[in-house]
Amino acid sequence: MKRVTFAEFGGPDVLELVDAEEPHAGPGQVRIDVRAAGVNPVDWRVREGQVLGAHPIELPSGVGLDAAGVVDEVGEGVDGVEVGDHVFGEGSSTYAEFAVLSVWARMPEGLTFEEAAGYPSVVETALRIIDQVGVEPGQTLLVSGASGGVGSAVLQIARDRGIAVIGTGGAASQDYLRSLGAVATTYGEGWVERVRQVGRVDAALDLAGSGVIRELVELAGGSQKVVSIADLGAPEFGVRFSGVAGSMPDALAEAADLISRGKLHIPVEKSYTLAEAAAAHIDSQAGHTRGRRVMVI
Repeated sequence: MKRVTFAEFGGPDVLELVDAEEPHAGPGQVRIDVRAAGVNPVDWRVREGQVLGAHPIELPSGVGLDAAGVVDEVGEGVDGVEVGDHVFGEGSSTYAEFAVLSVWARMPEGLTFEEAAGYPSVVETALRIIDQVGVEPGQTLLVSGASGGVGSAVLQIARDRGIAVIGTGGAASQDYLRSLGAVATTYGEGWVERVRQVGRVDAALDLAGSGVIRELVELAGGSQKVVSIADLGAPEFGVRFSGVAGSMPDALAEAADLISRGKLHIPVEKSYTLAEAAAAHIDSQAGHTRGRRVMVI
C-alpha cells in the first residue's frame, strides 16, 4: 500500500510517499480502507519533533491521527462493528491507503468520508477545552483564532449549550464566524478594545498561539479562566496548556449526535492527495483556515 512517512524530523520536505506493508487490526482495533484522513496541527508538530508527550513516536514514522473509511478487518474482542461498515475515528499513520483505528464510531447519515475525516480530534479537543475552561450556559466565551476546525466546533458546541461566543479571526472570516453564531471581530491592532465593546467575557480559549495569552487573561479576569491548545508558553502566565487527548469514544458519540441533530457542521476548505501531503502541512501551518483540510485517498 501507499503511506506517507518521514525518516527524520524537519520541515514539510521530509515527508515521503512510499510503498509500505499493510497494517492489521489487533485486539480492540479495526482496520479501515481509508477514504479520507484529517490534517491536524499535531501532525506537523510531531513531524517537526516538537515535544508532545501524548504522541511519542519512533522513526521512521507514519503521519496522521484521524480518518474515515470502510472497515475491512475487525480485531479480537471487538463488538458492534462489521466488515463493510462506514466509520470515522482516531488511530495512527492515517495518511495511507489502509490504517488501524483504536477508537471509532459509525458515520452519521448524509456525511461524506471527506467531511467525516475532519471531525474526530477536532471535536474531542473542542469538547475537552470547553469543559476545562469551565464556561457555563448564559456566560460568554471568547475564542481567539476561531475560524479553523477546532474553533468551528467550539463555536457550534458552545451555542448548542446556551453559551454566547465572541470569535476573533481574519477580515475574510467574519461572515463565516457569524454564520456559526458568534459575535465576530478581527484580530490585529486594537482587538482587545473591540472585544471589550462587545461586552463581558467570562472565559477564553486560545486556539491560534498568536501571543495573546496576557490579553486573554486580562479580558477573562484571571488565568484560571483561560485555556490554550496552541501556545506552549501559556503556563508562564498560569494558563493551562491542554495538549493531551481525553475520551475519544465519548467525543465521537457526541459528535455523531450533534451532526445528526444539525447542530454541528465543519466544512472542508481544501482536499489533498497523499502525494500532496507536504503542501497540506504548509497550508495548515500558515493558518487562516475556515473549517478543515483533509487528505483524500
